[in-house]
Amino acid sequence: MTGRKMVMIVNPHGGVKKARHLLEKARPVFEAANVTLEIHETEWAGHAQELARELDLTGLDGFCAIGGDGTLHESMNGMLERNREDRVPIGMIAGGSGNAFMETVGLLDPIDAATAICSSPPRSIDVARVETAEGITRVCNIIGWGLVTDIGERSERYRWTGTSRYTIASVIEVLRGHNRAARLVIDGEEIREQFSFILACNTQYTGKGMRMAPKADLSDGLIDLVIVRKAPRLQILKLLPKVFDGSHMESPLLDYRQVKAFELYPDEPDPLNFDGEIRGTGWVKVEMVPLAFEMYTG
Repeated sequence: MTGRKMVMIVNPHGGVKKARHLLEKARPVFEAANVTLEIHETEWAGHAQELARELDLTGLDGFCAIGGDGTLHESMNGMLERNREDRVPIGMIAGGSGNAFMETVGLLDPIDAATAICSSPPRSIDVARVETAEGITRVCNIIGWGLVTDIGERSERYRWTGTSRYTIASVIEVLRGHNRAARLVIDGEEIREQFSFILACNTQYTGKGMRMAPKADLSDGLIDLVIVRKAPRLQILKLLPKVFDGSHMESPLLDYRQVKAFELYPDEPDPLNFDGEIRGTGWVKVEMVPLAFEMYTG
């Protein structure tokens, strides 16, 4: 029987730096399924995106990667920069300190993820087309502004603490209590407020185990907006533990909407969080693109 062949991108520097170990753990699954892997290691930021965009994928059945949400972000963007007829499904094995996408599809275990890649048909996934003053990118996980971006930035300084870095950063930033004024436009409705944060989610999870958008569906053509207006720090701090099981949805602080598009215009330039990567400095326009790429999700 003729076997299949797939690319496997390994990010040896990302997340918990166990990519090579995870590859060896998952390799027997691919061998048992008669799948040959063409291994490429990433060497710089953006390398996975370059490989997804430029590698010759003729005759290949998938473009797989070991890494976190940032590696998936790069792989997805690179794949969508190809001509449609040259694209192949993406497969992921969770190997980052943040694996929100893979947690959403229930494939944090490398054996389970490899099995899904080898034995399940691909699924079509929505992406958000994101326009800022710096250009256009695509997002398959989250777009964050305000407190959630502050947490993302601070968590980078606490990588040495491992997976608890998101919780530590969250407490510090909540206590700082930095609110921001902005104009939010949703389906023609304009909201002008002081906000603690706005988080747009395609996935249910963000950070490490935070079930921020329990109603999010990867293939419904909608993005779930989690809007928290200005509130006392103590109330925000009490809200924080609830995001791990989704019970924050009951809080009166929360405005939760499922939309096809939105625009955000902050009064002051502030960074944005795209799939865990801190970028952008100001306004953002977001429009969902339904079923934009294929992925092995079991």
